[in-house]
Amino acid sequence: QAQLVESGGGLVQAGDSLRLSCAASGRSFSTTTMGWFRQAPGKEREFVAAIGWRGGTIYYADSVKGRFIISRDNAKNTVFLQMTSLKPEDMGVYYCAADPRSYYYSGDYRYWGQGTQVTVSS
Repeated sequence: QAQLVESGGGLVQAGDSLRLSCAASGRSFSTTTMGWFRQAPGKEREFVAAIGWRGGTIYYADSVKGRFIISRDNAKNTVFLQMTSLKPEDMGVYYCAADPRSYYYSGDYRYWGQGTQVTVSS
């Protein structure tokens, strides 16, 4: 059974950094696009970043460009999200997702993790 498990969330202050990890198990995701989404209370889940299976194709939401970096280690079946210069508006539950028809729409992803909470205090 395929499973994605996120880790690395926590409580930080504005301007701090966090590194999220998403470890996959049950099958290899080395040949699929992986993505990160986030959901703040009362808001819809939104796209954050996605990375193609070779790592050469990367997309970011405008709100995180220049601050977040997505990467992957296919040998370890893991994808990362390095977040810097965090802002209160970055706060939410961050979800890892895999195997989409298209990178941007959450409904297109076949596999999801349970999420990890990121809290940014001002």
